Amino acid sequence: MRDYLLTLCVTAAVTYLLTGPVRKFAIATGAMPEIRARDVHREPTPRLGGIAMFFGLCAGLLVADHLSNLNSVFELSNEPRALLSGAALIWLIGVLDDKFEIDALIKLGGQMIAAGVMVMQGLTILWLPIPGVGTVSLTQWQGTLLTVALVVITINAVNFVDGLDGLAAGMVCIAAAAFFLYAYRIWFGYGIEAAAPATLFASVLMGMCLGFLPHNMHPARIFMGDSGSMLIGLVLAASAISVTGQVDPDALKLFEGSTRQATHAALPVFIPLLLPLTIIAIPVADLLLAIVRRTWKGKSPFAADRGHLHHRLLEIGHSHSRAVLIMYFWSALIAFGVVLYSVHSASMWIVFAIVVLSFVGLVLLLLPRFTPRAPRWAESFVPPRYRRRPRPVVPAPPTAPGVPSATAPDPADAAAVGPEEQRIPVPAGINGATAIGARSRFTAARK
Repeated sequence: MRDYLLTLCVTAAVTYLLTGPVRKFAIATGAMPEIRARDVHREPTPRLGGIAMFFGLCAGLLVADHLSNLNSVFELSNEPRALLSGAALIWLIGVLDDKFEIDALIKLGGQMIAAGVMVMQGLTILWLPIPGVGTVSLTQWQGTLLTVALVVITINAVNFVDGLDGLAAGMVCIAAAAFFLYAYRIWFGYGIEAAAPATLFASVLMGMCLGFLPHNMHPARIFMGDSGSMLIGLVLAASAISVTGQVDPDALKLFEGSTRQATHAALPVFIPLLLPLTIIAIPVADLLLAIVRRTWKGKSPFAADRGHLHHRLLEIGHSHSRAVLIMYFWSALIAFGVVLYSVHSASMWIVFAIVVLSFVGLVLLLLPRFTPRAPRWAESFVPPRYRRRPRPVVPAPPTAPGVPSATAPDPADAAAVGPEEQRIPVPAGINGATAIGARSRFTAARK
C-alpha cells in the first residue's frame, strides 16, 4: 500500500506542477476556442490540460517500475506497456482535436485503433463469469471485439460528461478509488498477482485526476480537453479490462460447498462483471440519453447540444458547484455501493444504507423545486435564494396631457417609500441558475 500511495503522490505532483506551464503554452499556441452555445463558461479558457495528465501518467509508471514491490508488475506482465502505447496514441489524437477540431468519426476511428494496440500487446478480455454457466473462455475475436467496445464506450462516456468545471476529473477519480479498493482486495486478500496491474492503473489514474483538479475546479483556469478526457477514459477502461477479464474467478475459490452456498458466494464475482459499467453509470446513462435524444430529433448522435445531465441540473436551479457535487454524490453512491456489496453481499444493512442515501440524493436533486421562503424578519440571516422577491411595479397606462391619472403614484407617497422598495430587480438566468445567469440583484445596490 505504501508503494501505491507513493506512486499516486508522484503522479499527482507531476500533473499539478506541469498544469501551470501547460496553461501558458495553450494560451501561446491559441488553444482557446470560442465559447459555443452549449458551453457554460463565459470567458475563453485554454485547453490541452491532457498534456500534464499524460506526463503524470508516464511519471507514475516510471516510479512504479523502480519500486521493489511493484517492479514485478512490469516483469510478469506486458499490460503497463500496452496501456502506455494506447494512451500515447489516444492522447496525440486528443491534442490534435483540442487545437484543430478533428471530425468525430476520425476520433472514433482513433479510439478503436488505440484499443486495438492494447489488445495486440496482451491487454484484453480472456474469459467472462456468467451466472448459471460459470467461467466462459472467449475466442480471440470475441475478446478483441468486447475489449474494443468497452474501451470506446468508456472513453465517450467520460468525454460526454466533461461539461462542467471539475466534473469529469472528479467523477473519474471517485470511480478509480472504488476500483482501486476492489482490485487491491483481490491482489492482497486473495494473493492473485493478475490483479496487480489493475491496482497500479487505478492508483495512477487517481493521481492524474487529483493533480489536475485544483486547476480545474470552478472557476476553471484550464480545461483538460479531449486530450485529457479521452486519456482518463482509456486508463479507466484498461484497469477494468485487466481485473475483470484476466483474473480467473475460479482462483478465488468461491465455488466450493453446496450449490446454494456456491451461488451465494459467487455474487461477489458476478457483480464485478458489471463493475466497469457501474462505476461510470452516470456518464454511460448520459451517453445513451444523448444518443436517443439526438436521433429522435433527426440529428447526428455526435451533434452537440445542451441536453446533458449537468445542463439539466443547471436549468432546474442548481448552482455550478452544487450541480458538480450532486454528480459526485451519485457517482460515489453507485461505485462504492457496488464494491461494498460485492464484499459483503449477505448483509442487508448495505442495501438499506444504499436505499436511504438514494432517497437523500433525490431530495437534494429536487431541492430547487421546493425552495422554502424565509419570513420577512429572517431574510437578513439567509442566502438570497431563500428570500421573498419583491413584487414588480406595473407601469401606469398613458393618459392625455393635463389629465391626472387615477393610477399614477403620488409624489408624496413615493417620498414616503424607502429606497429599498424603490429598487427595480434585475432578472436572473434560467430558473434562477447562478451558473448561467447572475442572481437577482438591484441596480441601486450594484451602483
